[in-house]
Amino acid sequence: MATDANHERPAGSPAAAAVHLLHERGELLATVESLTGGLLAASIVEIAGVSGVYRGGLVAYATELKSQLAGVPEALLAERGPVDPEVAVALAEGGRRRCGADWGLATTGVAGPQPQDGKPVGLVYVAVAGPVGPAVRRLDLDGGRDHIRAAAVIEVLRLLVERIQAAGGPAPVAGTEGGAAVPEAGR
Repeated sequence: MATDANHERPAGSPAAAAVHLLHERGELLATVESLTGGLLAASIVEIAGVSGVYRGGLVAYATELKSQLAGVPEALLAERGPVDPEVAVALAEGGRRRCGADWGLATTGVAGPQPQDGKPVGLVYVAVAGPVGPAVRRLDLDGGRDHIRAAAVIEVLRLLVERIQAAGGPAPVAGTEGGAAVPEAGR
């Protein structure tokens, strides 16, 4: 199993916790991925019974596809670049709308091995858009490319569980609460 932002193995499966909570609420999920390149979707669809909650996802690796597929405003991408908290939120909101889901998740960042557009390796933004509004979390990750991508998946799923709870969701499944000590910010 992969490790989180603190290089710790989660006590439970963050994907299973999220799927369980969504099942209980009768809500649907969509994903838009950049740096994780499908890893988030793959971790979600590993969970038995996921077809009742997962609508689908987009992998928008190229910057222009973030606009074309997920509806991120071109002006925002031109001004901020793809590795930005507002872009992460726009990706999550776009995936939610385009896939007809209650919740949208997004990942964007620099997995390395080289910095990108002046952004350091390990700078990642994960975002959730849902019924209680959007949330974005900045992650400053170390380690290699595989760790950065895997930790981003764990942390965006943890953020989803937190947001479901904020919307009045059931209590968390053991091992999914918390996450990296990273401030949460709105748009």
